[in-house]
This record gives sequence, C-alpha cells and structure tokens, in this order.
Amino acid sequence: MKPVRLPAAATIALPRWGIFALCLLYILPGLIGRDPWKGDDATSFGVMWTMAHGTIADWLWPHIAGLPLPEKGPLAYWIGAVSIKLLGGVMGEPMAARLMTGLFFLIGAVSVWYATYLLGRRPEAQPLKLAFGGQPEPRDFGRTLADGALLIYIASLGLLLHSHETGVESLQMALVAFTFYLCVRLLDEPNIRYSLQLGLVLGLLILNRGWVVPAALTLTLSALCIVRGQSAKIRYVLGALPLACLLPIAWMLVLRQHHPFDSSPFPAWMEWNYRQIRMPDLDSISYFFKYAIWFAWPAWPFAAWAVFAWRRQEKALHISLSAAFLLCFTILAFINHNSEESLLLPLLPAISILAAFGLPTMKRSAINAVDWFAVMVMTGTASLIWLAYIALQTGWPDKLSLKLRLLAPGFESSFQPLVFLIACAATIAWFMLVYWRISRRPSVLWRAVVLSAGGVILCWLLLLSIGLPWINHRISYAALSEDLQQHLPTQNACVEAYVGPSQRASFAYFGKLRFAGFSDHNCQYLLLQHSRRYSFTPEMPSHYEAKEWESIWIGHRAADKDELFTLYRRKRP
Repeated sequence: MKPVRLPAAATIALPRWGIFALCLLYILPGLIGRDPWKGDDATSFGVMWTMAHGTIADWLWPHIAGLPLPEKGPLAYWIGAVSIKLLGGVMGEPMAARLMTGLFFLIGAVSVWYATYLLGRRPEAQPLKLAFGGQPEPRDFGRTLADGALLIYIASLGLLLHSHETGVESLQMALVAFTFYLCVRLLDEPNIRYSLQLGLVLGLLILNRGWVVPAALTLTLSALCIVRGQSAKIRYVLGALPLACLLPIAWMLVLRQHHPFDSSPFPAWMEWNYRQIRMPDLDSISYFFKYAIWFAWPAWPFAAWAVFAWRRQEKALHISLSAAFLLCFTILAFINHNSEESLLLPLLPAISILAAFGLPTMKRSAINAVDWFAVMVMTGTASLIWLAYIALQTGWPDKLSLKLRLLAPGFESSFQPLVFLIACAATIAWFMLVYWRISRRPSVLWRAVVLSAGGVILCWLLLLSIGLPWINHRISYAALSEDLQQHLPTQNACVEAYVGPSQRASFAYFGKLRFAGFSDHNCQYLLLQHSRRYSFTPEMPSHYEAKEWESIWIGHRAADKDELFTLYRRKRP
C-alpha cells in the first residue's frame, strides 16, 4: 500500500516568480563585487584567465601562467575563458568567469525541479484516493514535490560555497543533475533521442572531471534496468556510450595534432582518473560519514524517511533511481582516498529529489522540529553577522571589534547605504517568513523546508553583502600582489615561482607578473612560498645554488602571517 494520503489543499505550488526570485537571491550574492578567493576559486579563474589571453596551446593544455594543471578536464575552463573574452571588458574578468558559475547553478536547479516533477506525476507516486474524493491531481502533486525538492537543494549546506566558486565542481553538479533528469526521461519513455542526449551529457562529464563518474553512472543505470525487470532498456543506456566517447576522443586527436608545448596533458589526465579508484579504507569511509551529515543537511533526514516510508515500493522509479544514484556516488566516495568535499557534491541532486518524496509522509512533530532548528540556528547565525557588522562600524562590542580587526589587519570599514538597506530588507523578510510559517501553519508539502532554505539564503546574503569588504580584505591577494610587483624592475621580468596554484593565479592577475612558462629558462627572479611555522628562511629548490641568489623582498597577506613569500634576484657574476 502507498504510504501517502493527502488532500488537494496540501499541493498548493509556489508561484513561478517566487521560485525564480529565490534562485536569484541564492546565487547572486557571492558572484558580484568580490575578488577571486584563495583556493579552488582563484585556481580555476587562473586557468580561465590564462586561456582567455593565450593561444590555442593554452586552450588545449590547462595551466596557470606556465604551471600545468592537467588533472581535471578542460570543459569548465573553456566555458569560463569564452565568458572572459566576451564579457570581461564589460563587467571585469573575475565577474565574467563567475557568471558561468551562476548559469551552472540554474541548470542544476531546473534539472532537479523537472526531474522531481516528472517522477511525482507517475502513477506509482500518487497519493491514495480519499473515500470522498479530494485527492490532488498528478500534475499538482508533481509540482508541489518539485518545489520541495528545489527548496531542499537550495538549503543543502554543502552546496552553498561550491555553487558560488569559479571551478569545475559547479559544472559537475549541473551535469549530474541534468543526467538524473535525462535518466527519468529515458526510463519513462525510452527512445533514441534521449539516448543521444544522455551520451552527450556523459561526454561532457568526461571532459569536465574525468571518465570515472560517467562510467559508474553507466554501470548503475544498466544494473537498475535489470533490477526493475527492464533489461530491454539497457540498449538505450549502452547506445549513449559511442557519443560519450566521441568528445574526449576528439580532444585527444586535437592534442596529438597540435602537440601543445611539445607535450600532452592526456597521460597525466588519465593517471589522475586511475587514482580515483582504490580499495575502500577506514579513512575514506570515516570521512564520508563525518562530513556527509552536515554536507547533506537538511536533505538526509527526509531522504532516510522516504526510503523507510516507501520500503514496500522499492522498485518504483522515484525511489529506485534516486537510491541508485546515491549508492553510486557513495561507492565512488568510498574508493577515492583524496578526502575532498567535491566527492560529496554529486550526492546532492539525488538526495534532494529523494527527500522530496519523504515530505508527504513526514510526521508533524518531525516537521516542527526541523522548522524550529532552522529558526534557531539561522536566526542565531544572522544575529552574529549583524553583531560583527556593528562591531566593525562602531567599535562596539570592544572585544569583538578588536578580534575582527586582528583577523584582518589594516581593514578600514566604510558605510554603504545601499548594501545596508538590502541587508535590512532581507532580515525583515526573514522574520516575516517565520511569522507566516508559525502563525498560519500552512498544510502545503514544502512547509517543512521553506524555513531551512530561507535561512540559508538570509545568512549567505548578509555574509556577502555587509560582510563582503571584510572577507575580501582577509582572503584576497590583491594588495600583496601589488606590493610584490613594485619590487620588480619591469612587468616583463621573468619570475620562476614555487608557489601554490591559487597564489600563482592571483599574482599573475593582480600583479601582472610574468611567470616562467614551459620554455623559459634561467629567469633572473625566483619566488618561493614557505611557512613561518617551520622556518622563516625558505628551503631553496635542489637544482638552485643558494649562493647565486639574494633576497630582495619578503611579504605576506595581512591576515595570514604564517604564509610567507620571498623574492630572490640572481646575483650578477
């Protein structure tokens, strides 16, 4: 027997403008008005920026001003570089690159919504018919579930940072979500058109982040067809493989034709893919369970309840397909020893969709518990952000103000009326939402997650509006890059650098440094990165003679005195 018994009044859908506004409020903060952040954000931007200002060789071999990065595929970098070339002169190159990140998020969000909508319309997902009628129509039930899935997807804590960073992971999320949508189409109405579309998306996944995920998804879909007694549909899944292989083969052939920098990134790219497959060990398994609990919050409690509530209909497509995707990416996380958050990201579309089917059967007490948890945590977090903003503006509370300024030495706060008004409006809207939810207690399905999604949007908007200047000052390498540039005689001075990829990207963009490329040798300047924690004097690379170099500059970001950089100049004979 189906576990869902629901009146039509519970399937009132969110208005389209409301869904669109929520997505924009979620994605726009963090894309506008900031520098590239330390880490993957600056690293990916550096590759895109190098491509946009380079030749065909730079497009074929991803690198940051001469530092090869062949591990991940080039697709996301190509898209970002095209955006920089088209829009960089209008909105700035970092913003132009991040614009594609916003587009990737919207593709993923739309895919999650439509996949849930299609699954929610299926006969096996419909609520039980009521004795005197009044049950919802399939389309209304599907729309309401889709709204809930989208809210859960937005509320997922693991999505927040990665959906705003310039990088490969944001495109990976979009492609995985779109793959899920195509699988729903293909298993519901198998035909050659959906098979070709699936092949194209799998090929894009290979070009974006390797062949491990597409291969695992192909095996998972084939096994799912067998389990559901639909072996005839396997030919549509396997029929997608030729097109999926065509794209990386084309890239490989172009590499062999042009042979960029007298070499090829393909062997290193293949080696990186092989390293993703190992036998599970205790570290990889413990990492998954340690971080997935918060990474997939609040989706996993609803998803777990959905599996329990629908346990007698485990072969229904809305349960079996979501569970198959979750099992696939869980195994991939177990066999990968890198312990990266990017391993958990592909879980979010499937677990959000599965969680939506737990909403109709969730008990009122559990829904209220999730609501009150969201109200307390998000209101408390927003209050702390406001208190920090007040401390920076007024100097009160004294201890908090001092602590914030010690974390970002040299930061000078300024009052921005428009930003302040936007933050005030968002805070008022949050309290209005809480009052509406508590006072009216609406019976619609998505009521259980609207506060979680709204709270995440509020805190992120506050952090990246009134808190953005402080964050930029603390994380950006802009000031340090300008200081370093002043100690070089000309912008064309060749610098051999042993620094991290994000630091190299920041110095190349902000400081306009010309780093040694694939063919540069005997540069007159050497830049080393080291840590004060171990030694104030950096260890010279083995193939350099320390006596041939003299230190002319030592610097660090104001907010990070442990990370040091030393610039050397070759001594004249």
